[in-house]
Amino acid sequence: MCGRLSQYDGIHDFVAALGMPNALVNNAGDRPLERYNAAPSTQLALFHQEGEYLHADMVRWGWRPHWAKDRAAPVNARVEKVAHGPFYRAIWPHRAIIALNNWFEWVDEGGPKKQPYLIRRRDRSPILCAAIGQYPNDEQEQGEHDGFVIITADSAGGMVDIHDRRPVTLSPELAREWLDPATPRERAEQMALHQGEPTEAFEWFRVGYAVGNAKKNDGPEVIEPMAQEGLF
Repeated sequence: MCGRLSQYDGIHDFVAALGMPNALVNNAGDRPLERYNAAPSTQLALFHQEGEYLHADMVRWGWRPHWAKDRAAPVNARVEKVAHGPFYRAIWPHRAIIALNNWFEWVDEGGPKKQPYLIRRRDRSPILCAAIGQYPNDEQEQGEHDGFVIITADSAGGMVDIHDRRPVTLSPELAREWLDPATPRERAEQMALHQGEPTEAFEWFRVGYAVGNAKKNDGPEVIEPMAQEGLF
């Protein structure tokens, strides 16, 4: 999975997709987020649960432990290793959901530049991605080392032609179970490994090269299909 995504709906749209009646502690605001071309280190809306409360906070995309000073902050974590590797040991218990509208990948199709593709759900509903991180909670305030990573797995079906990795996306029911602090870690690992949504839930199409420059191009134009582009 490449490091670019869209998160342009509002918090309440994402809460509705989660289907959680819990009281919401909203530190992300009520306005649409309007991030059409978010890159690593961007502050994005992240959900976690404490007790019966659902929390929404703006958290940096990318995290590394304080002791890994010479390593770039990863934005993704491989599902095959995340539960048991030492790098993510401190944040594996801190499960979260990052709700996306879509993400982007780049494919070498033999041209002068790699071709960008947008991937979204066929029904256009938000994509609920499994994540872990360090973020404000009842026990610690916001800090300079806060951040999160998206858990990724091998792609399957036609999506393999776009990229060999993809986010672990969960149905609303499983996303709620993932967020629930009462869900055992072993159960969470099995969900991430084996119960991600199927490729058939998604569609993808080519978009313009402007998406390659996140600093200059972060408007709705970057999610528009190329002229006469069909869906896959």
